[in-house]
Amino acid sequence: MSKFITVAAAQLGPIQKSEGREIAVGRMIPLLERAYHRGAQVVVFPELALTTSFPRWYHEDLDEADGWFETALPSPATASLFEAIHRFDLTVYLGYAEIAYEPDNAGVTRKRRFNTSAIIAPTGEMILKYRKVHLPGHAEYAPARKVQHLEKRYFEVGNLGFPVVRAPVGKDVSVNMGMMICNDRRWPEAWRVLGLQQVELVMLGYNTPSLNMENRGFEAHHLRVFHSQLSIQAGCYQNACFAVAVAKAGTEDGHEMFGHSIIVNPQGEIMAQATSWDDELIVADCNLDMCKLGRSTIFNFALHRRVEAYARITNQVGSEAPPAWPTR
Repeated sequence: MSKFITVAAAQLGPIQKSEGREIAVGRMIPLLERAYHRGAQVVVFPELALTTSFPRWYHEDLDEADGWFETALPSPATASLFEAIHRFDLTVYLGYAEIAYEPDNAGVTRKRRFNTSAIIAPTGEMILKYRKVHLPGHAEYAPARKVQHLEKRYFEVGNLGFPVVRAPVGKDVSVNMGMMICNDRRWPEAWRVLGLQQVELVMLGYNTPSLNMENRGFEAHHLRVFHSQLSIQAGCYQNACFAVAVAKAGTEDGHEMFGHSIIVNPQGEIMAQATSWDDELIVADCNLDMCKLGRSTIFNFALHRRVEAYARITNQVGSEAPPAWPTR
């Protein structure tokens, strides 16, 4: 008997810098209700779903940015969201900025900041937590940039790896679930680590601008969407999994984000796509048995992977020029 789940991508329109969490939560709850009425068991929200994408704003003193972060979930500001998750019996991916007081690599307990996502059970319990690994941007104010991209200032590199958990979704099905955040989707290593744990459903939130603000070369407006979707579709195909990839969209604080939330199957096909720059819900039925084909044939890792040939992937960070062929 086939295993089906129904998943929903809950795209959010822009959240302005002046808008508090009560505004964001007030928009998220109706999306949960719509997902429930459309039969979804899983709902995925974007990266940093409770606030504006604040790394575009510079704070000299990092403590001044603490208002963008969560120290605990649920909190008074998010209690109604968790109540709705319970009321509608949903499993939910939530992206947020996290402050944690925990030991660093040197064993010193201190305040640490992460770009985080969590899978929340209908009971309100946290099934799994993930912290973003591939942080883009820069750490210091860059006067030449039109828009700052200060993720490396506000967040530490995630320290939880790429975990996968098998957990119940709805009443009859358990699913191997993993997470990514935004820029992670562009790195095939992230997908492969999840694939090596037999992930069936990847939940991914992002806040991606419509323009490449670094201005180091031409990247056409439409290619921003193409490259995003290409990465997700390839990741699903090469690791035999579904993905729910969910954006913020529209003009946030004067800066355009491209939206185009998608749900992708293990063949790399887009099953559903958002078409607005506003709050929008897209839904798809996922037959988890579709994950078996790739996993048992062309991407049967046990039969076909050749780890002895892949040493550069984990032993080397920057690229190196190859040896030159000697000319006479």
